[in-house]
Amino acid sequence: MQVSTVSPVRESGTETPYTLRQRIALWWISWLGYLLISLIGSTLRFEFSSEPGGVPEGGFPPSFVIGPFWHRCVIPATWCFRGHGMAVMTSRSFDGEYIARIIERFGYVAVRGSSSRGGSTALLAMNRSLASGQIAAFTIDGPRGPRYKAKPGPVLLARMSGAPILCFYLAVDRPWILGTWDAMMVPRPFSRVHVRWTKLIHVPADANDEQMNDCNRQMQEALERARRDAVAALGARAS
Repeated sequence: MQVSTVSPVRESGTETPYTLRQRIALWWISWLGYLLISLIGSTLRFEFSSEPGGVPEGGFPPSFVIGPFWHRCVIPATWCFRGHGMAVMTSRSFDGEYIARIIERFGYVAVRGSSSRGGSTALLAMNRSLASGQIAAFTIDGPRGPRYKAKPGPVLLARMSGAPILCFYLAVDRPWILGTWDAMMVPRPFSRVHVRWTKLIHVPADANDEQMNDCNRQMQEALERARRDAVAALGARAS
């Protein structure tokens, strides 16, 4: 797949004003994050598996797909899928801004918005990204949790766009776990990482509220299966 040439999505007039101290902090954090992920990521060993009806063995998901995953997987996911021009929704908070700047350095398209701020505008931008051939990814329990609780954004986008939902998880062998709300995983150098895809979930274009709730339940269950199966593939030391 070729790297997308679409520019990062930034809605006109919605840039958050930052103080000089914050702008300096964003510059340092984004560069340090980029270097850390690059140094660790270059040593990681990735392996892949999928449920039937998901992704072909060892393959990469098709372009017209919506990929929800848990927020704690951001670091290994950033390295694993770099350079494919994936669109990723990030919050308009200060934390979301430095995450956006880091992933943009790896070839992602950061779409600003979240379930609490700019959600509708961001979904429209994600829909445009899908139409242009990009994969639309969501850290689905972000930006602040609760951990492992899927929000409805991907289901709404799937009904809007017609793209299927493909859940995934990245299990890491003996990661460092940060004391954050999401229990963020930082892979140790030379770790194994297992990527697990689930089967596709299709949302009807005319889905009513009951069908939407059912699709959201299917997505929650798929995310849980992906985590369970990825961890099982690596063994007891994985997370």
